[in-house]
Parts: sequence; C-alpha cells; structure tokens
Amino acid sequence: MGFYMLLAAHAQTFFNTADVVSAVENFPASRGTVIGILKGFLGLSGAILIQIYRTFFNGKASSFILMLALLPSILSLLLMYFVQVYHDPNRSDDKRHLNSFSIISVITAAYLMLVIIGENIFTMGLSGRIFSFTLLLILLISPLTIVTRTQPSESSKILFDERKSLIEEETLSKDQEIQVPSPKGESLNLLQSMKTLDFWLLFIAMSCGMGSGLATVNNMSQIGSSLGYSTMATSTLVSLWSIWNFLGRFGSGYISDYMLHTRGWARPLFIALTLGTMSIGHLVISSALPGSLHIGSVLVGVCYGSQWALMPSITSELFGLVHFGTIFNSIAIASPVGSYIFSVRVVGYIYDREASESGMCIGRSCFMLSFLIMASVTLGGSFISFALFLRTRRFYKEVVCAQIQASTAL
Repeated sequence: MGFYMLLAAHAQTFFNTADVVSAVENFPASRGTVIGILKGFLGLSGAILIQIYRTFFNGKASSFILMLALLPSILSLLLMYFVQVYHDPNRSDDKRHLNSFSIISVITAAYLMLVIIGENIFTMGLSGRIFSFTLLLILLISPLTIVTRTQPSESSKILFDERKSLIEEETLSKDQEIQVPSPKGESLNLLQSMKTLDFWLLFIAMSCGMGSGLATVNNMSQIGSSLGYSTMATSTLVSLWSIWNFLGRFGSGYISDYMLHTRGWARPLFIALTLGTMSIGHLVISSALPGSLHIGSVLVGVCYGSQWALMPSITSELFGLVHFGTIFNSIAIASPVGSYIFSVRVVGYIYDREASESGMCIGRSCFMLSFLIMASVTLGGSFISFALFLRTRRFYKEVVCAQIQASTAL
C-alpha cells in the first residue's frame, strides 16, 4: 500500500506541474486567476470523487479503487495533447474568458456545498443521487462551451502578428529605460534561486501556512470528538473543507490579479494578509467555544487554500519561467515539512500528553495549546511574508506591471 501511495502521490505532482507551468505561459497576465482556477478544481476533486463513490460505488470499495485506477489514466491519455503552450492571437480577450471560467467554477463549488450539506440533513435515494450527479457533470463539462467560442479566425491571426511586432518594439524601448538593482524576474535555476533571501522567506512562510493548515484538517475528526461534536457534524466539516479550500485558492488568485492590475500591489502582501487571518482562525479553534470549530475551520481552510494559488504565481514572477516547475515544487516541500512539524511534533505530542490511559482525550485542553502555538507561528509567517512584500514591491511596480501591460496589449 505504501508503494502504491508513493506512485499515486508522485503522479499527482506530475499532473499538477504540467498543468500549472503550461497555464502560466499561456496566460502570463492572469497568472493568479488561472492558477487559482486549476488549484481550485484540484481542491474540489476530493468532493467530486466522493459524489461519484456515493452515487455508483456506495459500499463497493474495491470497485471504486478500480475506477480511480482507470478513469484518471484514460482521461490523461485522451486530453494530454491539449496541455501545451499556445500562441493565442486573441490575447486581449483572455480576461473575459477567464472570468467566464471563474463564474462556472464558483457555481460548481456552491452546488457541491449544497449537495454536501443536503446529504447530511436529508436521506437521498439512488434516483436523487443520480439526478444531483448529472447536474454536477453538466457543470463540469460546461467550460467546453467557452472553449468553442474562443477559437481564433485567420484574420485575427494576421492582426495579432502585426500588433505583436509593434508591442515588442515598444516593450524593448521601455525595458532599456528600466534599471532595477535586483536579479528578480530573471530566469534563475534552482540553485541560483536558493541563494536568494526571497526564496527562503517564501519557503518559511509556506511552511507556517501550509503546515498548520494540513495539521488542522488531519486532526479535524479528533478535534470534533474531543469537543463533543457528533460524528455527522464532524464528517460535514471535513467534507466542506474542500469547498473552503477551493474558495481560498480561487479567491486569492483572482483578487491578487485584480489588485496587481489596478493598484500595482505586490502579491506577497496577500500571503501576509491570509496568514494573519489564519492565525485568527487557529485562535478561534483554540477557544473551544460553541461553534468555534465551524468558524475556525472556514478561516483556516480558506487561508490554507490561498497559499497554493499565491505561491506558484509569486515564484514565476520572482524567478522566471524557464525553471519554474522545479522551483515551485521545491518550495512546495514546505508543505510536508511543516505538516510533519505541526502534526507530529506539536499536535500529536500534546494530544498524547493530555490523553488518559485509554488513549482518549476529552475537553479543550486536548488541542488548545497546539492551536495557540500554530496561531503564533502563522502570525510570525505573516510578518515574514510582509518582509518579502517590502523587498519586492518596487520590482512588482516597475517590472511585473510593465510586463502585464505589454502582454495585455497583445
């Protein structure tokens, strides 16, 4: 089982890297939005697969595992041709089309949330599950209608070539005027990136955010049990985590893009804001007040998802696209590193210390100290990411914004 999980985990990373790297090169002016959509659907995938299981394989675990082995492989073979870098002549329409994708994504997430909550309130028969899954399938394939409307005509290709030559001349003259005393934005390789302070500031910030977020969801069931939540309430919280995760991934990507385009705000500022909010979420959970786990899990889930959209976008902007896949996956190692520290060395150790001889722990003392520690660490991560914002805000205003203007002009 361990060997199979090793293969599965590595396969998921390969899919993730190919999709994200291609998407960033295809939509350079809307990196946050497109990464947010992709990472958002990755966050929703667990809830979608649960709906497939409950509709067609309820109680048939071995058949469900067989489906998991076959369906992703078949879809990858059918669709892998489309994952590549395109030179789209309708570059000026990218934002409009991505907005359409965004609307469909939000509607899909909202529908899944209603289905998850409804399943825990009402008893659905087979016909009801098939009907709800059919609606979900329609939502999942509806982006194809946007794709069919975006195919360029021959005349638009000619116009694109003419405008591209003019824009490149203007951009070249502007680049000669901009003098930025920093290697940021160049295409650095992994070793060169690791020699910069920006790399380690981002890595430490991600360890604080991703590690504490994973520690929270990994222990959600035990937290609920210790605070007296029913099994149904706890399972609903775990199921809804994927929805909050999606909202964080999509929302942070879209909002950071909007503020970068309109105000010139550097993206690391949003990591500082989300980590500060995550610290509040940990404090709320540590209070053990009625409903605190509901509120805290929403705050932590949204902010945890935000890191997965912001980190790749920032990595591509600071270190370039040539080695982007290698660098952003190296920074993503912060997730398991932080998860081990918080889940095993903090939450696990304190829970075992507070547990009775039977191994069970009841009451707020089981996790209060753990979440106070994680709140302090994520607040520290917020300060670290704010330092990264101060270091990079000039670069974002003078270089990244200029590149975005040149790209959108095409």
